[in-house]
Amino acid sequence: MNTIAVVLLVVAGCFAVGNWMSRLWQLQWLEYATKPAVTALLAVTAAVLDPRDVGARPWFVVALVLSLAGDVFLMLPKERFVEGLASFLLGHIAYVVGFGVAGLARNWVIAGLLLVPIVIVPVGHAVLGGARRHDAKLVAPVAIYMAVISMMLVASLGSKEPLAIVGAILFAFSDSLIAWNRFVKPLRWASVAIMVTYHLGQAGLLISLAV
Repeated sequence: MNTIAVVLLVVAGCFAVGNWMSRLWQLQWLEYATKPAVTALLAVTAAVLDPRDVGARPWFVVALVLSLAGDVFLMLPKERFVEGLASFLLGHIAYVVGFGVAGLARNWVIAGLLLVPIVIVPVGHAVLGGARRHDAKLVAPVAIYMAVISMMLVASLGSKEPLAIVGAILFAFSDSLIAWNRFVKPLRWASVAIMVTYHLGQAGLLISLAV
């Protein structure tokens, strides 16, 4: 990773801490100032770092730009949940394509196909039940989203890159926590935990490009 990328990553980390504080202290103005800045800086970092695989880099940049759009949709005064869901869904697909371009280990993909459902299915059952009670129209989009998250987790395992795997798990945990908090049971600590795991997950995925 080159010097410019390291500097951008450090700055992104500073904004991320600011965003966590905005959730902890419930400061909306600070969230507006920091939340989109983090993802934007990560996208720029992905664009300028020295990648391990040149072909994968554009897909990771696209994934981060789509995540930025999702961040903005979910941050608006009148939240646009479906648009945010669609943005992140496409972002996950971009990550899957990026992993595929870089190359996947078949045995690791098979292991992922066996292991990921063990975690996703129980959580998904509870979340989809809650979504049905909340608004039946959301069941199909949420189910599709969870399937795509599963694909991203399997693809990260197929990459055999530890940082990519940890990053994907953290990203999926953040998304699952959003769904659980919204549709199953509100959790007092979820607001901060969602952003901490999201930012660390995105950073892990990004750094895996350069190691």
